[in-house]
Amino acid sequence: MATKARADAISCAKNLLLSTLSSILFRSLISSPVSEGKSDRDAQACWTAGYSIATDFDKKFPVTGNTVTYDLTLTNSTCNPDGNGNQPCLLINNQYPGPLIRATWGDRLVVTVHNKMQNNGTGIHWHGVRQYHSVASDGVGGITECPIAPGDSKTYDFTVTQFGTSWYHSHFTVQYGAGIVGPIIFDGPATANYDVDLGSYMINDWFYHGPFVANLLASANFQKPGPPPPGDNILINGTNKNANGGGKYGQVTITSGKKYRLRIINAAVDNYYHVSLDSHPLQIIATDFIPIKPITVETLVIAIGQRYDVVITAKQTAGNYWFRATVAQECVSHNNGVGLSIFTYDSVKPATPQSTAYTVPAACEPPDPLAPYWVQPVPNGSFTNNPLAVGATKGTQVPNGDTLVLWALSDTPLNVAWEKPTLQYVLEGNTSYPTPYHVMPTTNANGWNYWVIQQSTKAPPVPHPIHLHGHDFFVLGRANGQFSADTASLNWATPPRRDTATVPAGGWLAIAFPSNNPGVWLMHCHIAWHVSSGLGAQFVEMPDQISVPDMNAFAKTCSNWKAYKGVYGKDDSGL
Repeated sequence: MATKARADAISCAKNLLLSTLSSILFRSLISSPVSEGKSDRDAQACWTAGYSIATDFDKKFPVTGNTVTYDLTLTNSTCNPDGNGNQPCLLINNQYPGPLIRATWGDRLVVTVHNKMQNNGTGIHWHGVRQYHSVASDGVGGITECPIAPGDSKTYDFTVTQFGTSWYHSHFTVQYGAGIVGPIIFDGPATANYDVDLGSYMINDWFYHGPFVANLLASANFQKPGPPPPGDNILINGTNKNANGGGKYGQVTITSGKKYRLRIINAAVDNYYHVSLDSHPLQIIATDFIPIKPITVETLVIAIGQRYDVVITAKQTAGNYWFRATVAQECVSHNNGVGLSIFTYDSVKPATPQSTAYTVPAACEPPDPLAPYWVQPVPNGSFTNNPLAVGATKGTQVPNGDTLVLWALSDTPLNVAWEKPTLQYVLEGNTSYPTPYHVMPTTNANGWNYWVIQQSTKAPPVPHPIHLHGHDFFVLGRANGQFSADTASLNWATPPRRDTATVPAGGWLAIAFPSNNPGVWLMHCHIAWHVSSGLGAQFVEMPDQISVPDMNAFAKTCSNWKAYKGVYGKDDSGL
């Protein structure tokens, strides 16, 4: 354990021993989402007895005994988030984004999803959630479950073994771009003090013709070749003004002298963003579900699926300031909108800001360094160069005589069968799988898996945000060009950790993760058009230890899906 982490643990222990409150009351005081007036740094570093920011969260987590429940109802509707006019969309509990799912580190979370949509199966994935020994709740049709048929319901049940910020979304084709998305907060300790938790700040692209049409256009353009269609606007927490001035900006009120935690989520289908708050630096305290040693930046680049927890100090001249989420064109992203919201000091009247933007960097690179607070080196003695080439391959021939070009890893576009998920193959004792399922090997229990994801010359050189289910991973290195197999240049001692990281355009990404979570785990590009086209693979990890607690519910979901007669057939990877 690092010296700083040890000091924090000792300080936390002293504070807890001196406390006259019960551990439950103490936890409620230090984790309140709107707690005011804290100046003691240890108030954020500490948690309940025996747990703090210095806890090795890979090995232990609290057991609160609490069960938190939610019901989510998915329906067809119309939306007008930026004043451009009503358009078809999909809603969760009649709202967009969907309701916040909030629980505490160590809680049991039970969420029942009711599919009341027309002509749409579905499934909810809890992005970045480890699903430790709960693979059946990962929410991926064709991999961990059959889709939830219209009129059917499914209950997801898992333990909250992490803390921080994330989001949930449909993993059924490109459905989440139509509205099936919402934020997640798991309360826990933090690496820096703050007074007020502002909650989640979801940023996403919005397509006036909808994501399903945009996906078809992206596929058609790829055949030419050409870029996908640009988004029409960028929404921040579900709102923005449109190009003609309609709609409204989101508004946040702050108080001079206070420190605010803001949980930034990129929930887009196709866009990276530059994020900043004019004149207010961002102190980064967590990346994805990983607490880090705080660093301060003026702007940051956020890839699709990533999250940054930041602390903002309100110490500028009282006024109105733009919060900006602008499309990162150097990440080969395209959008006709500019994401804006307004932060206003409470001592002045809300008004259109006259603030000046920071200069944004010209590279598609994350902030650096993003060093985990809890440092875990990665063993390099067993490193093997397992390459996965990001490229394109020929798919099926369509009626006009053209042959579809599909995104793929190592020339195999992933394509699942919704009616028989990979998990079912495992539970039946199979050790081989259909080729289109693209199942990759993993090491035995407690061994390490090493993968180098390399952009090949078989596809346009664009960045790819790679997301892994069931784990976060250690980023050993990433660079432009071809990986040279020079392991000495990789970061073995203090590698960043996250569940979503970018393969640079024309470059490579080297990652590692241990085999310690039995399950069937998808790894894929989080650009919706790419995973829809097949850019992904899956890992069957520790199959002899995979189990499903309620086989009757698992089978019932599949039976109901098979009985459903859909209006539209499956026309992509299914993911």
